[in-house]
Amino acid sequence: MVLPISYFIEKPFQNWTRNSSDLLGTVFLYADYTVPVDEVRQELHRILQSTDLWDSKVWNLQVTNATERTMELRALMSAADSSRGWDLRCHVRERLVQFLQNNYPNSLPRTRADIIEPASRLQDDGRFTGSANAA
Repeated sequence: MVLPISYFIEKPFQNWTRNSSDLLGTVFLYADYTVPVDEVRQELHRILQSTDLWDSKVWNLQVTNATERTMELRALMSAADSSRGWDLRCHVRERLVQFLQNNYPNSLPRTRADIIEPASRLQDDGRFTGSANAA
C-alpha cells in the first residue's frame, strides 16, 4: 500500500511498538537433550530475582528449537533500558552457563561418535586384538 505523505500529516497516528523505554532481552543457550528444562527455568528465575538489573516485569524460558544434536533454550527477560538490558543479558548468560557446568555438565552440547572396529580385530569374547595400526 502506498500513501501520500499528506495522509500522515493530516491524520494522527501512534506507533504502538514503542510505548515506553522498557526492553525485552533474549539469551540463547544450546544444550543436550538430557538437560532438565524445568531446573534451568527455575535457575533463570533465581538469577533474575538476585539482580537489580531485572525490572521484575517479564521472564520466561522456552525450548525454541531442536536439532539432531541440541535443544535451543531461549531465556526472555525485561529491563528498564537498553544499557541495563545488555548487562542483564550478559549476566544471565554467564550464570546459566555456570549453572549447567556445575550441575549438569553432561547436558552441555557435545559431539557423539560411534567407532566401529573391524570384525577381524574382535576376539570371541568381544575384546580387540592388537593395535589399530598393526599389520
